[in-house]
Amino acid sequence: MLRSCLVLALTLALALSARGADPIRLWPGKAPGETKDIGPEKYLEAKKGQLDVKRLGNVSEPTITVYAPPADKNTGVAVVVAPGGGYSILAIEHEGSDVCEWLNTLGVTAVLLKYRVPKREMQSPDNLAQVQDAQRAITLVRSKHAELKIDPAKVGMLGFSAGGHLTVCTALTKKRMYEKVDKADEAFGHEPNFAILVYPAYLTDKGGKLKPEFEVKKDSPPMFFAHSSDDPVTSEGSVALYSALTKNKVPAELHLYATGGHGYGMRKIPHPCASWPDRAADWMKARGLFEKK
Repeated sequence: MLRSCLVLALTLALALSARGADPIRLWPGKAPGETKDIGPEKYLEAKKGQLDVKRLGNVSEPTITVYAPPADKNTGVAVVVAPGGGYSILAIEHEGSDVCEWLNTLGVTAVLLKYRVPKREMQSPDNLAQVQDAQRAITLVRSKHAELKIDPAKVGMLGFSAGGHLTVCTALTKKRMYEKVDKADEAFGHEPNFAILVYPAYLTDKGGKLKPEFEVKKDSPPMFFAHSSDDPVTSEGSVALYSALTKNKVPAELHLYATGGHGYGMRKIPHPCASWPDRAADWMKARGLFEKK
């Protein structure tokens, strides 16, 4: 009987951990540049022909939610997860919370980023609000390294589609895109130490060349890519950025699959691209990220 109670308690504890802790507001007050009321957050129903996935819209109060791995498996690595959604909504489950739960199985502290959507009007760049949220998220996670038991030099970012674009912007933008708001901003940097990009969007111009705003330098963070050739969001972006990284001798790994389309996230579709989490885990391990000091 005692053993059954202990097993039940452990199962309940793991289930609660997997759901994540309470959300943490990114900003001490209103997020920068927020002047217009866009209405309450809400889940949107799938339109005809769309995948039946959770779509969160009207986000004006950005947050992070920490998913902690079991203490005995904690590698000290943290990854901020940016769901996709075309900067209109957030695919908050199959490209968000499900990803965090998978990262926990690797001993990684996962941090779900609920960034502002849709894009705000009259901003330059047009995803300024989202970049601000991502930079602030990386900074906040590093500032909480002691309580999260993570290494502030092992904070990465993982993004899908528009979230992949956001991840690239965050990784390659040296300038902090907002005025510092507290001691966390004073003490910690905003660039991720590595990036995992799953079918990232909006990286190339009409000619298939990497957009000039994505300036790769020798100190740019290492990156992992997973994309499908039949993706309507062209894989040229992943190929172009991968080429720019390798030309600058920045460690990078590209997995280009023949089929799979777009938007599969953590769903187990019948295509080899569904194995991208295993390949990403192998890459992180090969990079030495799971080795404790």
